[in-house]
Amino acid sequence: MTVLALGLGNSAHAVLAADEPSATPYRPTVSTPANLSEPGWVELETGGQRSHGGDSLRRDSIPYTVKYAFTPDWGIRLGGDAWLRDVAPDGSKLSGFGDTAFILKRRFALNDATAFGLEGGVNLPTAKDGLGSGKVDYLITGIYSTNFSDYHTDINLSATRLGQIAEDENRWQTTWAVSLSRALGERWGVAGEFSGSYRRNVPSTAQFLAAVSYNVSKRVVFDAGAAAGLNHTSPDWSLFAGVTWLIGKIQ
Repeated sequence: MTVLALGLGNSAHAVLAADEPSATPYRPTVSTPANLSEPGWVELETGGQRSHGGDSLRRDSIPYTVKYAFTPDWGIRLGGDAWLRDVAPDGSKLSGFGDTAFILKRRFALNDATAFGLEGGVNLPTAKDGLGSGKVDYLITGIYSTNFSDYHTDINLSATRLGQIAEDENRWQTTWAVSLSRALGERWGVAGEFSGSYRRNVPSTAQFLAAVSYNVSKRVVFDAGAAAGLNHTSPDWSLFAGVTWLIGKIQ
């Protein structure tokens, strides 16, 4: 699960002290916000996830993302799965390191409440056969983020050119995600999200996700939640928990 940063954490961060930098969680939702992490600081996201159903009987993973913003409008991130275990319907198992994605991001701020974002990058086949994509994938994502009343929303639309496909499958996959979130007091936040994917000649996927966050401090945010599949080709359910940590400044 990789596409809602502002959605889960930032609305709660706004009520904490404004004299120190804040973490900008992108996890655990599918969507990401237009905003970048704190410029000049390294930020790490990691956690654990278990999914049941879909193409696998069970899939366990430890996702990670390392983010760095050069300015409020330009940044990069490196992410993937530090470890994966896939249990097939026949009981066979595969485990190991996952694929690795490198993303370049650009923000276009309209005002204090609204911004567009554009991401482009590659997904490198660093996982063993059966755990990853198998070949290099190229992706681009458009983002719209805005605040209204006490709520924040992120809308993502992505197109991925897949490197490895079956003979009768389309090479382009579209992924979408729409989230809504708000702060509950000074430290708690909640978020809900619908997301899915579409590719011609391949069954579509769709899910609903709900999550909570807790700001231990402005630089450390914990999250937990669950997702439920909305059709038979999506995983039946997923459970996850993790942390976003603004580690330190390097410039």
